[in-house]
Amino acid sequence: MPGPILERFLSTDEMLAVFEPRAFVQAMLDVEAALASAEAAEGVIPAAAATPIALACDASTYDLDALAAEGARAGSLAIPLVKRLTAAVQAKDPAAAAWVHWGGTSQDVLDTAMAVCTMRAYALLDAALERLTGSALDLAERHLATPALARTLMQPAQVVSFGFKLVAWAGPLVRGRERLARAAREALQLQLGGAVGTSGTLGAAPAVARRMAEALGLAPAPGPWHTQRDAWVALGCEVGLLCGTLGKIGIDVALLSQGEIGEVAEPSGEGRGGSSAMPHKRNPVAAMIARAAAVRAPQRVAALLAAMPQAQERALGEWQAELAEWPGLWISAHGAASALADAIAGLEVDTARMRANIDALQGLVFAEALTAAFAREIGKPRAHALVEQLSRRVLADRRSLREAALEALAADPALRDGLGADALDALFDIDAAARRAGEVARPQLAALRRSFSSPLTR
Repeated sequence: MPGPILERFLSTDEMLAVFEPRAFVQAMLDVEAALASAEAAEGVIPAAAATPIALACDASTYDLDALAAEGARAGSLAIPLVKRLTAAVQAKDPAAAAWVHWGGTSQDVLDTAMAVCTMRAYALLDAALERLTGSALDLAERHLATPALARTLMQPAQVVSFGFKLVAWAGPLVRGRERLARAAREALQLQLGGAVGTSGTLGAAPAVARRMAEALGLAPAPGPWHTQRDAWVALGCEVGLLCGTLGKIGIDVALLSQGEIGEVAEPSGEGRGGSSAMPHKRNPVAAMIARAAAVRAPQRVAALLAAMPQAQERALGEWQAELAEWPGLWISAHGAASALADAIAGLEVDTARMRANIDALQGLVFAEALTAAFAREIGKPRAHALVEQLSRRVLADRRSLREAALEALAADPALRDGLGADALDALFDIDAAARRAGEVARPQLAALRRSFSSPLTR
C-alpha cells in the first residue's frame, strides 16, 4: 500500500497513490511522451520518433531508488530520468533517441508532472468536499429548529438551533470549494519554456504546447511560469484555508462529542474510535484527523509562501522546497475531508441531550433577554444589576432564573405592570429561541444551497 504508515493513518490510500513515487515518475514520463507526440505532429521532430519514445515511458521499468539517488547528485530528478529514458529508447531505436526531451528542460517536466498529479488530487478532494458539504447542508435543513446551546469562550451562552451551528460549518465549505475550483483552473497549466523560458530550440512552441496540454488534460499557459509562482501558490493557500475550515468542524464535533456534553457522536462500527485500554471509549476519529490536518497545513503553506521569491529564471532551492512540500497539503486535506464526509453523513444527533443541557443551566442562558425586557421598564443600569443579583441567587439556591424573575416581578410594581407573567414566560421559551436562530440561518442556508447546486467553473 502507498505511503508511510503514519501518513496513511491520517489520509487516504487514494490520495497517497496520486503522489507516490512511481505515480509521480509516471507523470514525468507522460509529459515526455506528450512532448514527443506533440512535436512529431507539428513536424518539430521526425514522426517516426514519437512511438519509440512513448513505448519507453513506462515507470514500472525504472529503478526508482537509483533515480532518487542520482537525482540528489544531479540536482534534479528529471536529469537522470531523461538519461535513462534516452538509453531505453536507444536500445530499441537509436535514431529516435536523439529526439528525447527535445526542446524541454527539467523544470518543464517536473512542474507539468506535478500539475498532472495535482489535477488528479484536486478531483479526489473536490469529490470528498462535495459529499461533506451536501451532508452538512442536509443536516442543517433537518435541524433548523432543533434547540441547542451556543457556546462562546468555551462556555454556555444562549439558545440557538443545531441547524444554525451547521450553517456555520457549511458556509466556509461551499465558499472554499468554489475558491478551490477557481484557483485550480488558474494554476493547473502546462509548463513549457525550455532552458530559460523562451523555448529557443523548440520551434512551433505554441502549437506544441496546445497539443501537450490537451493530451495531459491541463490548460495551456500564456507563457512559461518557471519563477512566476503566484497562481500555483494561491492554489496551495486555498488548500491550507480549507484545512482550517475542516479543523473548525473537527474541533466542534470533538467538543460536542465529549461525554459531559454528549450532543453528537460520530458513526460507530467495529474497531472505530476504540481505545487500547478503555473498552467504554468512543473516540471522534474523524474530528482527530481533521484537527491534525489543520495543525500540519499552516507550516506547509508558510513554506510555499517562503519559496515564492525565486531568483531570475530558475530558482536555487526555493522551487525544490516547494515541490517537496506540495503533496503533503493535499494528502492532509483529503484525509480530513474524507473522514468528515463519512462522519457527518452518519452523525448521531442527540436532540434530547441538547435540550437537557439547556435545562441544566437553570434558565441562565436567557439572562440577556431578561435584562433587555427589564431595561425597558426600569432602565438598563438597574436592570443589569438586578439580573446579575438574580443570577447569583439562582446559582446559590439551585433554582431557575425564571422563578427568581417571577419573584422580582411580584416585588416591583414597575416591572409587574409593564411586563407581566405571560411576557416573562415567553422570554424563557427554548423552542422560540431555536426558531429565531433557525430563521436567521434559513436565508443563508438557501443561498448556500443555490451556490452548492450551481456547476463549479473549472
